[in-house]
Amino acid sequence: MPLLDRDGVKIYYEDHGHGPPILLSHGYSAICRMWNEQIAALVARNRVIVWDMRGHGESDDPDDPAAYSAALTVEDMAALLHRCRIDRAIIGGLSLGGYMSLAFHLAHPEMVRALMLFDTGPGFRNADARRAWNDRAQQRARDLETRGFAALGESDEVRLSKHRSARGLAGAARGMLAQADDHIIAGLDKITVPTLVLVGGDDTHFLAAADYMARKIPGAMRVTIPDAGHASNLHQPAAFNRAVKDFLEGLPAAV
Repeated sequence: MPLLDRDGVKIYYEDHGHGPPILLSHGYSAICRMWNEQIAALVARNRVIVWDMRGHGESDDPDDPAAYSAALTVEDMAALLHRCRIDRAIIGGLSLGGYMSLAFHLAHPEMVRALMLFDTGPGFRNADARRAWNDRAQQRARDLETRGFAALGESDEVRLSKHRSARGLAGAARGMLAQADDHIIAGLDKITVPTLVLVGGDDTHFLAAADYMARKIPGAMRVTIPDAGHASNLHQPAAFNRAVKDFLEGLPAAV
């Protein structure tokens, strides 16, 4: 089982195929298995790397709350690419994975060939809205500590997932799902790489965020997948994969 050691925290990842590399990051409480249909669809032409964020899936679930943060997650992504000897990749993610992809671009723009943002948002400029989001993240952590995995519910991505502990997911909610400031949303107009903004037509909580990102990111491609909710890649995999392939085929040649 491939594991990356990040100062004692083992990060699980998979490396599939050959060609221009893509790093895909899952959503909160999901795991890399959510990308199986995309791996199958893309691996003939692309190298596809997927992974489990800390606290999720086969990756470690450290006890220390300080072991969970957006900054550490971004550096996990950079370390994975370095482990795979990749200098520059197409960076994509769904929900929390999309937010982390934006954060990765902000921290390491030289490592990003293109962005793919699925069913996600860039955070909040409004401090009250961000506080409400963070309150929900804290409540989710408390529910996990009280009720265990039952607190996750029965969404499609959750049903595909198996985690080491509810404690790890609680740590991820507090340290990775919660947002410290507005630096991600404030940086959208500085993105210069080709960007795909994709959202499920029924993903009502993220439709406005997709519209906002498509307006703010210069030259972004905006795609809506009909009859798909928050896990658009699971609800309509064929349409999702077509949209991704169309975007990838339109990218400038790698230099």
